[in-house]
Amino acid sequence: MEETKTKKFKTLDLAYTGLSVALLAVCSWISIPLAVPITLQTLGVCLVAGLFGLKRGTVSLLAYILLGAVGVPLFSNFKGGIGVLLGSTGGYIIGFVFTSLIVGFACEKWRGKPWVTAVSMIVGVLVCYAFGTAWFALVYAKKNTPASLVTILGWCVFPFIPFDIIKIIVASLLTKRLKRYVK
Repeated sequence: MEETKTKKFKTLDLAYTGLSVALLAVCSWISIPLAVPITLQTLGVCLVAGLFGLKRGTVSLLAYILLGAVGVPLFSNFKGGIGVLLGSTGGYIIGFVFTSLIVGFACEKWRGKPWVTAVSMIVGVLVCYAFGTAWFALVYAKKNTPASLVTILGWCVFPFIPFDIIKIIVASLLTKRLKRYVK
């Protein structure tokens, strides 16, 4: 009988997924109240993808989004429901999946080299910005007079860049430190 190597989703994967969803929720709930509230969601997304890789990281993000979509208050400000995903900031939550795919793939392909991890997190967050900002522009335009791209970037991207740089640095360092403990 020929042995086939299939990578099944095991109990350990399920435990890591549950832990990741909890981490993502806590990172979403922690909010720094500035003119534009800042959460730790991007830190959580980058850390989960960096630590658990492409499959586990993406499954964790999808579980987080699905649980939030059915009403579990996992999103920022303890919100949940499909309305959050269809609202003006829902595109960023969906964009987290792309961030996870990019970071998880890069960390697996290049075996967690620190510079690759950091660059993939930057690229992943930029893709999330692009997806979320496009979604925001569509939702905003349906309810209001369309705003210019520069105005929308001023609302949705520019205020977050310094904080996301810090979160990416922290996520990169934590990934490097904690990766050896992940089986």
